[in-house]
Amino acid sequence: MTTVDLGGVTLGIESFGDDDAPLVLLAGGTTMLSWPDALCERLAAGGRRAVRYDLRDSGESTTADPEAPAYTLRDLAADAAALVGVLGGGPAHLAGIGVGGMVAQVAALEHPDAFSALTLVGTRAVAPGPPDDDLPDHDRATMRRLFAHPMPDWTDREAVAEFAAAGAEVLGDDPAAARAVAARVWDRTPGAAPPVRTANHLGTVFSALDCAPRWRERLPGLGIPTLVVHGRHDRFFPLGNGEALAREIPGARLLVLEEAATAIPGAAVDEVAGAMLALG
Repeated sequence: MTTVDLGGVTLGIESFGDDDAPLVLLAGGTTMLSWPDALCERLAAGGRRAVRYDLRDSGESTTADPEAPAYTLRDLAADAAALVGVLGGGPAHLAGIGVGGMVAQVAALEHPDAFSALTLVGTRAVAPGPPDDDLPDHDRATMRRLFAHPMPDWTDREAVAEFAAAGAEVLGDDPAAARAVAARVWDRTPGAAPPVRTANHLGTVFSALDCAPRWRERLPGLGIPTLVVHGRHDRFFPLGNGEALAREIPGARLLVLEEAATAIPGAAVDEVAGAMLALG
């Protein structure tokens, strides 16, 4: 792993594959570790340079004040475009997962020359908060169970890992995989301040981020090949959100992972990587 300076903003990145290969830029949601190692390795084996990165206020990237960020969703989108310019090999295939998928949508709309293809995983076409009336919101019973878990002692690595595992079980994801990722996130989080820890593990910065104006109505203007990947059993952003994205982006392909929830499970890595490689 290394860092890249975008002129006042530092982003933590990790590269897989040949530096001269076509670039696939993977926007974390919010940490780069949202993208499984195996998927990055499969993309590299398919002749791509896969670069995953942390959004601001997570991992090795610039940490400011996660409770009162002085940047917007559009700044995060601009980061993605600027990163392509620094890395070279553009235009790039941009992929975003979760809130990283929101960043990816805005980046593709506002910086079209930087991107040649788009993959959106487990995300939706509106900002965090109440969705549009035609989009399914978070499953209420699932959210009640998630919020029933008290926050861990953020100075205790094992307690944080166990908290993540319990949350994954509620969401329908693999608790063992979530525990392992959480331990890695803990190891690379700068400092022990609770807001920084929660931003790294839960992406809480997005609850304070300015995501206006809306972008959903602009999606029919996207002119690049697009893949929408969504878990059949996603209770956080239910499948209807992915279906709406695929309807509203011209020519988009919808790939439903029949056994998945919010995370990309190990068993689906080859299917997702294959679909991404086919896209370009």
